[in-house]
Amino acid sequence: MRRFFLFLGTLAMVIGFLKLTPGAGQAPTASAQAGAVAKAGPAIKTAWGEPDLQGIWLDPYMSPFERPARYAGREFFTDAERAALDAQRAKRLGSDFRPPESVVAAAKGTGATGTYSEVHHFKRPTGPRTSLIVDPPDGRMPPVTPAVTKRRAEMREFQLTLLQATLACKNKLPACAGGKYGSPSPRFEEPAPIYPRTGVNRSDGPEDHGMHVRCLGGYLPAGSITPGFLETNSPDVHRIVQTPGGISMFYEGYQGEAWQRNIVMNGSPHLPSNVRQWWGDSRGHWEGNTLVIDVTNFSPKTDFLGARENLHLVERWTRTSPDTLEYVVTMDDPTTWTKPWTVKQEFTKQPEEANRIYSDNRCHEGNYGLPGLLRGARAEDKAFAEGRGPHPAAICTNGCGPAGGGEEGDDVRTDQGTFENFEIR
Repeated sequence: MRRFFLFLGTLAMVIGFLKLTPGAGQAPTASAQAGAVAKAGPAIKTAWGEPDLQGIWLDPYMSPFERPARYAGREFFTDAERAALDAQRAKRLGSDFRPPESVVAAAKGTGATGTYSEVHHFKRPTGPRTSLIVDPPDGRMPPVTPAVTKRRAEMREFQLTLLQATLACKNKLPACAGGKYGSPSPRFEEPAPIYPRTGVNRSDGPEDHGMHVRCLGGYLPAGSITPGFLETNSPDVHRIVQTPGGISMFYEGYQGEAWQRNIVMNGSPHLPSNVRQWWGDSRGHWEGNTLVIDVTNFSPKTDFLGARENLHLVERWTRTSPDTLEYVVTMDDPTTWTKPWTVKQEFTKQPEEANRIYSDNRCHEGNYGLPGLLRGARAEDKAFAEGRGPHPAAICTNGCGPAGGGEEGDDVRTDQGTFENFEIR
């Protein structure tokens, strides 16, 4: 009898999980999904008469950011292709994808742990679309400008210069690809050519460790449309709360780097151009049942695929059914891309009963880990000055691991493992 009740309890938990996670189990067909998105029902309104976007929303599917070459010219997968992709990805569950022992041995002393395995990755059904990018029609991000290519090369050269005296270059690890082993460079004391997003091999200040160590890795636009997150394809839950004349969005990002965004809805103009903010200045208005948000005034310290202070976003949020929220965002920055481009994503509403409390979590490195890293570096500086330790430039502190590291300038088509290799992610 006890076993029977345990079975019933387990069955209830499974059923509850399937209700909480749309898309778990059998996913809708591509044709059904496309039709559901296209047909918007009567708009749901708030008590004060505005379109109601409130709730906790997530993307229940895993979709390529750009369209893989094998699906060129096709907007949707077939049902058979989705099933095959799900089967391929399911084989990875429980697998351990840490580097081989030979690579780990070569990385000894670089601070690389190689502790992540497949258990840390989200696994969701394949979505109906062959790419989140819907414009250009080929589902591919437009080329970057020559200025961006030049800036990326300069930053990569600086990163390699700061690595050249470390074991990463001595042992020819991927982190040092394109570099060479040598004595500490006099450039070790130079400032980075651009504000470092992923950091450099130095610990003179917080910025040397990049955004994620400081719990500042959140992007706008956020979520699965950000290629850097597609390795795990983080669902990036959104909570939207409305008041008369006001809208607030809470983002749960990669590794718990959550943040909140308030949308100005009073019709006032953007902030003066000399006022720059981490996630820009969001000014919203309603066009029928669609919330349109114009975002400018980004800080030059932020970065979205190479775009910084000149990034301009136009977001469109439309509730197309009681349980579906469509998000369409156009990215424009003539200093970064050769033309604007657009992404579309559909979110599914989560049960309120299971999400009464929703708040920040996990990310703590900026509060506890970073001060320790900086204190440790100062101790190493003192030891070297007293003749008791190696030159600080020979010590790996960042970007030295077996898998290597990149900067805002990395070409997402080849570096993220999420486009042509989407089938195995």
